[in-house]
Amino acid sequence: MKALTSIFAPGADAPPLTDPGQVDTLYRRHRFRIMVAITLGYGLVYTCRLALGVVKKPLIDQGVFTPTELGLIGSALFYAYAFGKLTNGFLADHANIKRFFAFGVLISALCNIGMGLSTTLWISVVLWGLNGWFQSYGAPSGVVAMAQWFSNRERGRFYGIWSTAHSIGEGLTFVVVGGVVAAFGWRYGFFGPGVIGVLTAIGIYLWVQDRPQTMGLPKVADWRNDHWNGEGAKTVSASTFLTQLSILKIPAVWTLAVASALTYVTRYAINSWGVLYLQEARGFSLTLAGTMLMVSTLAGIAGAIAYGFISDKWFGARRPPANLMFGLLELTGLLIIFYGPNTLPVLTLGMVLFGLGLTALVTSLGGLFATDICPKRVAGAAMGVVGVFSYIGAAIQEQVSGHLIEQGMTMVGGVRTYDFGPAILFWIGASVASLALATCLWRVKLRD
Repeated sequence: MKALTSIFAPGADAPPLTDPGQVDTLYRRHRFRIMVAITLGYGLVYTCRLALGVVKKPLIDQGVFTPTELGLIGSALFYAYAFGKLTNGFLADHANIKRFFAFGVLISALCNIGMGLSTTLWISVVLWGLNGWFQSYGAPSGVVAMAQWFSNRERGRFYGIWSTAHSIGEGLTFVVVGGVVAAFGWRYGFFGPGVIGVLTAIGIYLWVQDRPQTMGLPKVADWRNDHWNGEGAKTVSASTFLTQLSILKIPAVWTLAVASALTYVTRYAINSWGVLYLQEARGFSLTLAGTMLMVSTLAGIAGAIAYGFISDKWFGARRPPANLMFGLLELTGLLIIFYGPNTLPVLTLGMVLFGLGLTALVTSLGGLFATDICPKRVAGAAMGVVGVFSYIGAAIQEQVSGHLIEQGMTMVGGVRTYDFGPAILFWIGASVASLALATCLWRVKLRD
């Protein structure tokens, strides 16, 4: 165990560099490489998380699993991810992110390859649960890397860029993986992401760096002269673990966690069941359904970037006003998707608005806001606390949605039909409640 923990332990601080030019050069070089690695890396490995949503219809049609069983398999990932995100969020604050992140991606990839070989319920539940646990290495690693390499008043913009990883991964899953499934069958919907994950783990290990201090660089807040109170860095006497525990005493963290959980209900409802809904309720092919969700993910890329810039520049790094703006966009998009006319232009508009709003809220409620209101040296723990609620919400959604959809499934003349009405009300209601809670945090204070 000691040898294992030493592999993931962060490096020791190197002697401080005294040449300002060298400091600037190293910071610029590694900040660029780290942003590329954590954004593209997290986006690519997202395909290992979402593959199940693409193969649900062929699995149901071939009698491999029922919707309720698929809900059980899907919820295994989310429950494991939820508690993994909490545990690994705390661990990430103490870890060498280069090794920590790459290891999680590699094991997630191997779990996907195993899923492509399984048609047994309990094996699939175990594999998908393990996948969720190792997927939970990713988000804390990205947040810790940003907290270590990007300062307060620029973090919103870079966090927005990093949050496009969700949309990159969703787009690749719905279009590329969806195309592979349509051409070669459901098993390759897992094999493809597995291969992608192995290659991504190698890339992350090569490009992500440990803390700046291990290279002799100053803390990023000192390098950028960017502290919330405008003063220099203060000496911190409390241990990292005690500081991690202190965030549990911040009421806004709990409110934010519940708001994020409700947002994740809607987020993963569309990711997990959106393809099936568009196929069965709107009459789309698998390829066209994937393309429509790809529209949402492309809009999500714009939404994540726009959220970071708008909250930083328009509102002085205050997130609640931007939350309200983008939350209303998301709700408008949902109403159009589920209650608008069945025409491509209208549905495309709904997907664009939903993608813009949803990804912006995930950017804020799912992590950025938590790092704003908690001490930066425990960014991973803050992400973990919010994350455990977020993915418990996603897991509950998976089971509730699977049950509601199966209850509304009937066979008429040998043709399977669905009633998505109750599930849709559940999804929209969660988004309304999330926005109400997020708005309650209007006056919350930010911290260094």
